[in-house]
Amino acid sequence: MRTSLVAALFACFLVVPLAAQDRMPPIATDQLTDAQKKAADEFSQGRGYAVRGPFVPLIRSPEVMLRAKAMGDYLRFKSTLGPRLNEMVILITAREWTQQYEWHAHYAIALKEGLRREIADAIADGRRPLGMAEDEDAAYDVATEILRTKRVSDATYRRAVAKFGEQGVIDLLGVVGYYNFLAIVMNATRTGLPDNVAEPLKRYPE
Repeated sequence: MRTSLVAALFACFLVVPLAAQDRMPPIATDQLTDAQKKAADEFSQGRGYAVRGPFVPLIRSPEVMLRAKAMGDYLRFKSTLGPRLNEMVILITAREWTQQYEWHAHYAIALKEGLRREIADAIADGRRPLGMAEDEDAAYDVATEILRTKRVSDATYRRAVAKFGEQGVIDLLGVVGYYNFLAIVMNATRTGLPDNVAEPLKRYPE
C-alpha cells in the first residue's frame, strides 16, 4: 500500500511540470523562416507590438496567423457591439475554456471599457451575473447558449436580433468563434502566462 502511494506521488511530480510546459514557445528571431519573419513584421506594424500570446504558436503557420490577426482586428476594434459587450463576450469565452492567458489579457480591458467588476467576477466564478444591463443580458444568453448547448433558442435569438440587429448577432457570434479558436490553439499548445503572473481562473468543475 505504502509502495503504491509513493509511486503515485512520484508520478505526479513527473507529470505536473510536463503538463505546464509551453509546447510552442517563442521562436528565436534568428531561427524564424523568411515567411515567419515577414509575418512577424506585418503583425508588429499592424498591432504596434511584437508577436505575443496566441500568435506565438500561430506563427508556425504564418498565413493562418495573419488571417487570424485580420479577423481579430475587426472583431476587437470595429465590431458593432462596442468594446464593453465585446470584452464581456471574450471573458465568457475565456471562462468556458479556462483560458488563463485570454482572461489575464482582457479582464482589465473589460473593466476599463465599462463592464462592472461584479459582472466580470461572476463570470470568473461560473455564475450568471446579477443586475446586468439589457444588452449585457442578451449578449450573455447568446454566448453561453452557443458555447454550452451548441445552439441558440428561438427566444434568445429573437431578443438578440431585436437588440443588436442581424449584423450585431453575427459580430457577437464571430467574437465567440474567434476566441474559441484562440483558446483551442493556446490550450492545445499550453501557451504560458507572462512571467510571474498567477493563473487568474480556478479550474472547474471543482
